[in-house]
This record gives sequence, structure tokens and C-alpha cells, in this order.
Amino acid sequence: MQLGSRWAFGAEPPTRLADAVVAAIREVEQEGGSAADTTASARRWTLTWLEGKPIVELDAAPGSESVTVIRFNPMSGAATITTGDSGEEWVEE
Repeated sequence: MQLGSRWAFGAEPPTRLADAVVAAIREVEQEGGSAADTTASARRWTLTWLEGKPIVELDAAPGSESVTVIRFNPMSGAATITTGDSGEEWVEE
């Protein structure tokens, strides 16, 4: 069993991630603003593991419901980046 973790936008990701995943994280961070930006600095990455493969999710930006998810394919060595609705519209405020 592997435990997940959380870290701040712009901070160093866990060292156990594949280089392709780290590169995908950096790509998303470059597109999403600098860590000094208040909006960006409020965001957090979440790492979970499913069947030994990392799934990395970036929280939605304030005022947005769009999350970014990075998945790693160990067979190809590639990481894919997807962005979409957080699926949390069922949550009552």
C-alpha cells in the first residue's frame, strides 16, 4: 500500500513520482501562474495511488469548478493531463 500526500502549488512534488509526472506537474504550474500569485498559492496538489499508479489532482482555482488530473501510464512512460469539472455540484452549501 502506498500513502498519498498533498503539497502546495509551486512546491517540490514527492520524489517518488516518475519524471514524466513531475514534468506534467511543472507544465500545469507554468500555465497556471506563479506560486507567488495569490490565486495559485492557494491551490494544492493531491497525490493518490490506484493499483500502484499515481493520480495527481490539482484543486480547482477559486471561483472555478475545473480540476486538473495527471495520470501516469507505466507501459508507455507517459503522463496525461486532463482538465474538467470537479463533479462536486451535488454538494449543498
